[in-house]
Amino acid sequence: MSAPAGLQAVPQDIARQAVEWWLQLQETPDSIALQQQWQVWRGQSPLHAQAWQRVEAMQQRLAAVAAPHQGLAQQALAPRPAARRRRTVQALVLLVFGGGVAWQLETQTPWRNSWRNWVADVRTPRGERRRLTLDDGTQLVLQGGSALDVAYDRSERRLLLRAGEVYITSAPDTLEPARPLVVQTTAGEMRPLGTRFTVRSEEDGRSLVAVYEGAVQLAPRLAADGSLVLQAGQQAWLHARQVQAPAPAREESAAWVDGMLVARGMQLDAVLQALQPASTATLVCHPAVAALQVSGTYPLDDVPRVMLALGSLLHLEVRTLTRWWGGQELAIGPVGAL
Repeated sequence: MSAPAGLQAVPQDIARQAVEWWLQLQETPDSIALQQQWQVWRGQSPLHAQAWQRVEAMQQRLAAVAAPHQGLAQQALAPRPAARRRRTVQALVLLVFGGGVAWQLETQTPWRNSWRNWVADVRTPRGERRRLTLDDGTQLVLQGGSALDVAYDRSERRLLLRAGEVYITSAPDTLEPARPLVVQTTAGEMRPLGTRFTVRSEEDGRSLVAVYEGAVQLAPRLAADGSLVLQAGQQAWLHARQVQAPAPAREESAAWVDGMLVARGMQLDAVLQALQPASTATLVCHPAVAALQVSGTYPLDDVPRVMLALGSLLHLEVRTLTRWWGGQELAIGPVGAL
């Protein structure tokens, strides 16, 4: 699908220039010289003027959420390492000029949180998994579409999971006295006790914690006396005010760490949800077939091929749809219904 009439793509370098001008004008709004230089830049090219119109349009659209919007600009202006500032500026470029990408972020993640994910210490786009080892030897595997901050100091080792899912193999601290390892989400805190476990942060504020070795203490953010210790082989939903009753946790649920999805009687819509972090395209399941049962083992490194296999297995149609901004959707449903 082509772009709507009158809408021309803004080159990346000009988009970045517009964002930089915007930040500078916020930083020194009373500078007459800066205002004059900005006016000269804006008049140099129709693309410059169009880029600035996009900035102004986004400002108006986000007027209702001015506080977090200004917070992002303040982060970009505040003294900080150059790499972090570049990430913040890039987040602004994506939000203002990303077209479908930006709105896709908005629909999948509350906007107030999406910019924070872009400037997190460690992040993985959809379709990518990442392994890393921290200074203390703790090993992490981040699922696609995840964002994590690492905040180690002399009193504690804190991991802030902003979005997505992480597989953690904790290590003893390298300092004396030993600092506790704390994993934090919007729902609360998790304190591992020599363990392997996963934490998945959901958009609705819940977190699913599954323990495969050792134990993990869960503490709801808004209930000081509601903590619970999960043992190996257990999983539980952590809410801000409570921890739900533990349920069995299967090792196969963490098969994504090794690039596999193991389905045992999963609904088709749940299978697509599990595949989504591994896909750059948005996966769509027609409501009429969402409850179909699926079993099998599927590789995560070729989601389009998995979708075709599911279509063949269930006698369904799979279609690729391309949006005008270039984003893709992979949809599955009854033949002729897509």
